[in-house]
Amino acid sequence: MLPAKSWRTEAVARLLASVFLCIYAGTLLAAALPLALAGQLGSKAAIVAGAAALCLVGTLMLVSRSWPVERFMTWLGSTAALFYAGVFLSAWAQKLIGRVEPSTLQMAVAALSFQGAALWLVARFLREQGVSWNDGFGLRERWGVALLTGVVLACMFLPVGWALQWLSSEALTRFMPWKGQPEEQQAVQTLRMASGWLPRSVLGVVTILLAPAAEELLFRGILFTWIRQWGYPRLAWWGTSLLFALIHLNTVTFLPLLVLALLLARLYERTGNLLAPIAAHALFNAFNFTMLYLLHRGGS
Repeated sequence: MLPAKSWRTEAVARLLASVFLCIYAGTLLAAALPLALAGQLGSKAAIVAGAAALCLVGTLMLVSRSWPVERFMTWLGSTAALFYAGVFLSAWAQKLIGRVEPSTLQMAVAALSFQGAALWLVARFLREQGVSWNDGFGLRERWGVALLTGVVLACMFLPVGWALQWLSSEALTRFMPWKGQPEEQQAVQTLRMASGWLPRSVLGVVTILLAPAAEELLFRGILFTWIRQWGYPRLAWWGTSLLFALIHLNTVTFLPLLVLALLLARLYERTGNLLAPIAAHALFNAFNFTMLYLLHRGGS
């Protein structure tokens, strides 16, 4: 069973705000960096994007530190001013840059700004709490059984997940014909465009190793247990699962990801070891990545 956690609310709020800011800054960097490396980023766009990045980094520095009680309103005003300046400048920079086609570099930048930043921020979160990785997430709690349970869950859920994705696609096509064909996942677009073993290896590492570890730490390891410790187990179960499905920004995969997230939360609750949902998540991603790779190679 999952032991009670005592995550401090302010620390959790700072962690989530920091992750959000990293993701937001990552979208700007992912749009500007390919053009900058190709020498196609205009000087005006570069200046605006640089100013936006400075504002967002400044906001991150203010948010990630302990929030001062005695100067809270001054801190809040400074943080809000920097954040909204960063939002305005980012929107301006995105307009100047225009639409950029998905690429391996973009996906790598997005992964580092979300999952990579999340791993670093969670490590700092644990240091602030004075908690080890094992104490925080039960990584030594019957770890062999936890890994095996995660593998079994992934194998059992895989055909269910594919069936739910197919049903979602069929339902959208039949009941919402005005939307056209369901949107394709960005990972699929990027995999199709990736050529050579290095870009595909990067995509594989991000999909199979980095994403499951970071997302399970955030959603199940911290957010789920934090809401649960306040006495709202159902809200923790459904709320974190809905958020997990929503952040992937794809209507076709929403239902299977929601069901998967519900199962992963229950798995963590039963085993008390975060390795179980990490293993299930990683194996599920590995199956899907392999299938997409084989389909792409067969169709190319």
